[in-house]
Amino acid sequence: MPATVLDGNRIAAAIKAEVAEQVKNLSLRGLKPGLAAVLAGHNPASEIYVRNKVKTCEALGLFSEKITPPENITTEEMLALIAGLNLRDDIDGILVQLPLPRQVDSKRVLLAVDPAKDVDGFHPLNVGYLSTGRPGLVPCTPCGVIEILRRSRIPIEGQEAVVVGRSDIVGKPVAMLLTNANATVTICHSRTRDLPGVCRRGDILIAAIGKTGMITPEFVKPGATVIDVGINRITGRAEFDKYFAGDAKREADFAAKGSTLVGDVHPKVAEVAGALTPVPGGVGPLTIAMLMVNTVKAAAMRRGARHGLPRQDTEELKAL
Repeated sequence: MPATVLDGNRIAAAIKAEVAEQVKNLSLRGLKPGLAAVLAGHNPASEIYVRNKVKTCEALGLFSEKITPPENITTEEMLALIAGLNLRDDIDGILVQLPLPRQVDSKRVLLAVDPAKDVDGFHPLNVGYLSTGRPGLVPCTPCGVIEILRRSRIPIEGQEAVVVGRSDIVGKPVAMLLTNANATVTICHSRTRDLPGVCRRGDILIAAIGKTGMITPEFVKPGATVIDVGINRITGRAEFDKYFAGDAKREADFAAKGSTLVGDVHPKVAEVAGALTPVPGGVGPLTIAMLMVNTVKAAAMRRGARHGLPRQDTEELKAL
């Protein structure tokens, strides 16, 4: 029996509807959450990402501002720009779209963002809050993974979870979130011995390694829940046939676009897993949805008391 498909688009739509209602209620108290998106240079993929984030803000009633410094901006100029956004009371979240131009020190820029406005959850202070189970701003994609599990009623507490990938953006924070939810967590990486054997222990398997189709059926415990965080683009015919031969729907998409997306999980894993996120339409849609959640949370934490938001409501928003 094929795996149950965990529909990220449906879950993201539900979260956005909740955010829109929260924004409406906050606006009645004169508090409109605001997000600033900083896009330096002209990276086509980054431009699409930022455009989608700004469009989502508008759809949900959040204030958004896109700031587009030139390609030749210096680190010091970027730091000055961030310092100005830190001081603006109408901006609750600051999103610095990566990658930045080559001459800019990305680490210095990200560290300069006020932790209270760090809606990406990258600042060491927010990482520390996450690791110690305190309320804070958590990276969006890992939050999305947890929401998929929670809203699909997949148990986390007491389960064995295996995370493949140890990046600061996904692997480490999702492992901490799973630990905080009382899972027993193993983090795997390129030097893990017997990687397939370790992965097969997982009741929940998170693939965030960035390698096309690396997780094959031999990596998966029968009936396990598999969350595929990877997004890889296939453009060659031979590679397409390796993953999607005989898939008429994918064939039509590939013929029309000249490419298709595949995650870190091989499509044949659907024959072994109990539940599986698709690519596209799985984890991806949750990233923007959780960015909106973080912006509302940041607004409540920063400005809620000043706008007469009841303590109970503020605490509920902090806990999102």
